[in-house]
Amino acid sequence: MSLKHFFIMILLAASTIASAQRTSHDTVLKSSTIEVIQSYKPQIKQAPKPEWIPQLPAADTTHPTFNYEVPQQSLYYTYSSLPLRPLALGREAIKLPFPNYVKLGGGNLSTIFLDAGIGGIYGTNYETYIHVHHISQKGSIKNEQSSLSGLEADWLQHGKKSEWHTSLAAERNQYYYYGYDHNLGLDPNVDSLKQTYTSVKLGLDMKNVDNKAKFSYHPAFNASLFTAAQSSSEINVGLNLPFEYKFDTTVQALLGMTGDFAHLNTLDSSRDNTFVAVSPGIRIVTGGFYGHAVVSFAMGINNKQYLLPDIRAAYFIPDSRLTFSAGYQSTLRQNTYEQLTTENPYIFNAYKLMQTRKDELYGEIQGGVGDHFSFAGRASWLTFNDLPTYLNDIGDHKQFYIVYDSVKAVAFKISARYKVGNKWSAGASGDFYGFNNGNLQHVWHEPALKIKGDFTALIASKLTVSVYLSILGGIYAKDATHNAVLLKPVADLGGNAEYQVIPRLSAFVQLNNLLNNNYQRWYGYQAYGLNIYGGLRLKF
Repeated sequence: MSLKHFFIMILLAASTIASAQRTSHDTVLKSSTIEVIQSYKPQIKQAPKPEWIPQLPAADTTHPTFNYEVPQQSLYYTYSSLPLRPLALGREAIKLPFPNYVKLGGGNLSTIFLDAGIGGIYGTNYETYIHVHHISQKGSIKNEQSSLSGLEADWLQHGKKSEWHTSLAAERNQYYYYGYDHNLGLDPNVDSLKQTYTSVKLGLDMKNVDNKAKFSYHPAFNASLFTAAQSSSEINVGLNLPFEYKFDTTVQALLGMTGDFAHLNTLDSSRDNTFVAVSPGIRIVTGGFYGHAVVSFAMGINNKQYLLPDIRAAYFIPDSRLTFSAGYQSTLRQNTYEQLTTENPYIFNAYKLMQTRKDELYGEIQGGVGDHFSFAGRASWLTFNDLPTYLNDIGDHKQFYIVYDSVKAVAFKISARYKVGNKWSAGASGDFYGFNNGNLQHVWHEPALKIKGDFTALIASKLTVSVYLSILGGIYAKDATHNAVLLKPVADLGGNAEYQVIPRLSAFVQLNNLLNNNYQRWYGYQAYGLNIYGGLRLKF
């Protein structure tokens, strides 16, 4: 064997041993994976509470005396949801960019308009809302003018188991008795025609917010001072104590105690107007059924006693949006001076005091189609005992006296609304009354027809346009010769628009009575004509 062959054999042997060693190591050393395990429980971050912005709907500048119903002043609010994040990132409070605003405007009819709200005063456990408003107008008829100014403030304090609410409101509402016959050449003193109503109201209520508690309550206290011309003043104090005990999720026991005490002073008289009631009852909620039965044992003026039932049964059809309900309800209205002048500000302060009982037997349907359309309908048989009606066919006809009537009525109420997010919304409602069997020839100045419609659209991203229509019909009155007359229907068409110039500033315009109708809600008191005013809104 040569030396060359010897070295080749040595190299082959070394290569074989190395290959064997690699095979042995591959068999012994297995591949492994290192896992880092962390215990993680995903949680949804708590969204902050809705922040209320004291931004009222567009002001209804129709002459207040020609509106039968006082519209509810509802605050709008904006709710901003948060994305899902791990709880470890902490809570973040959302601050609205412009929680406060001031809205100023003017127009024809000597219109001066102010609307302002403050909603930026709040903390972790409290929030406040302040609203200030004013509107004054002057028509073409001598002494046809009015003004309305007000302030409303609310304070909410949140606790773990209870929530406190305090409210304060002040209002000044001024009218002139211009409804006399101006063709007679009368020129009464302006001060004798001016009527100014002022009110100061204080409210305090508290409710428990512990959902696990079987016993719940919501006591409320209110007090007010209402003053008018000729040294008229009315003090009202009210207390409401509702209680509820949950036996389980199906059956709850109810108990309510109510007291309302009013005292009216005039130049010639002084009188009390009281109402107290104890109302035990029961509520049952199971499946698609809801029902309650409450009976109020009440006592009114002159210690007159009442039995006022409130019975309701409703059934929700599963897998649908339909609810059918029926019931019987009795209520008692005190007819305080403030209540009656809110309805008709041209009445005498010396009126016969009687309380009105209303009994209603009704059937109702509520529902919707799809995600955008909702509707409701209600049919009722009504009985009114001592219903106040208004006549001004004596003296110089500028003030109304009250005549009580006991009457029955058939009523139908329907409403519908179609809404597509915040893009546009359209709605309509109608109330139809058929009065009969009354003691008087007609139910004086009580509308038999009420129709309302509205349409709101967000055009582009900065322009909002709204249109409304209000109709009242079937109003009977007596003229100067004591003959019954049917007043022309009240038809008020109007609208408003607002354009955002910059995020903080927008311009608005309001139009009322576009048809320029000289309708009369109260006989002798012609409405303002066409009214247009506009201005600016500043947010901060």
